[in-house]
Amino acid sequence: MRTLAVVGGGAVGLAVAWRAAEAGWTVTIYDPEPARGASYVAGGMLAPLSEGWPGEERVLAFGSAALDEWPAFAASMQKISGETMFVADETLTVALDGADAEDLRTVSDWLAGFGHDLRVLDRAGVRALEPALARTVRAGLHAKTEPAIDNRRVLRALQKACAGIEIRTETVVALDDLPHNRIVLAAGARSAELWPGLPVRPVKGEILRLRHRPGVSPAPTRVIRARVHGRQVYFVPRADGIVVGATQYEAGFDTTVTVGGVRDLIADAETILPGIAEYELAEANAGSRPATPDNLPLLGHLDDRVIAATGHGRNGMLTLALTAALIPALLDGETPEAAEVAAPQRFPALSQGGVR
Repeated sequence: MRTLAVVGGGAVGLAVAWRAAEAGWTVTIYDPEPARGASYVAGGMLAPLSEGWPGEERVLAFGSAALDEWPAFAASMQKISGETMFVADETLTVALDGADAEDLRTVSDWLAGFGHDLRVLDRAGVRALEPALARTVRAGLHAKTEPAIDNRRVLRALQKACAGIEIRTETVVALDDLPHNRIVLAAGARSAELWPGLPVRPVKGEILRLRHRPGVSPAPTRVIRARVHGRQVYFVPRADGIVVGATQYEAGFDTTVTVGGVRDLIADAETILPGIAEYELAEANAGSRPATPDNLPLLGHLDDRVIAATGHGRNGMLTLALTAALIPALLDGETPEAAEVAAPQRFPALSQGGVR
């Protein structure tokens, strides 16, 4: 019998466990709070193109491959849960000033070199798509192939998919204590605690969930992304309103929602979507994104027994479907081409089998 321990029960851990069980592994998931953590407070954007920037060609290639995996992955989860995963079909990145508008043109020109056609819109073009946006918005970058998913629907679907898998709500202190043949380390921002030297660190992000009220202007139908006073802000539709995010701090494992963080999010959001002031503030939450130095995840062998599936950073939901496809192949001794760019051995400290 092939036994597998998946350490971490967020979206990545649950998806890996599901796919590994389908491949014939007897799986046990370890997590004191399954389906919580950063996965629970994610925005759900699938936007490798809009987030791209010249010089990040490897991140773009991996993100594009990850996006291609989502339709089939979402269809499988919908069959299990009865819910559609998608909440938007497109992404619109907007600019408030000339410098930001020029950045949109830079991204558009760069993406064109890889065969991605994203159109830069003028003020009128932006308002034709999303008339509720502020009149101060002067340009936009329209990504017609970048959807968004509801992260909590995804988590519910993955929990149903893992219904036959043993889940132990306990904290793993040492990987060597686990009796299983193989281990997948999917503990998110805490992965380095179990594999010292692993280049994964927590990056705090705060988000707001706003509920639509009767008589208030409806939320945009697309994902809206912007930069206000140098801070990133995004709006992602939900069935009952909208998610607004996200702050970004190097704050260790502090996930306290601060007054300053909420203030900045609301102020920046109103700058882009003035009508948002009339929404109900339903939730303010924070999570720790597992970030790496080069914005690519860590997917691959740490030694003969342990495989990393961590470090997904701000793109955890985007890269979820591809990760779920790659890890079972790695467990079976294959090395898919898509996994090569994310191999942990790209970092010198891990190139000789890891640091313990």
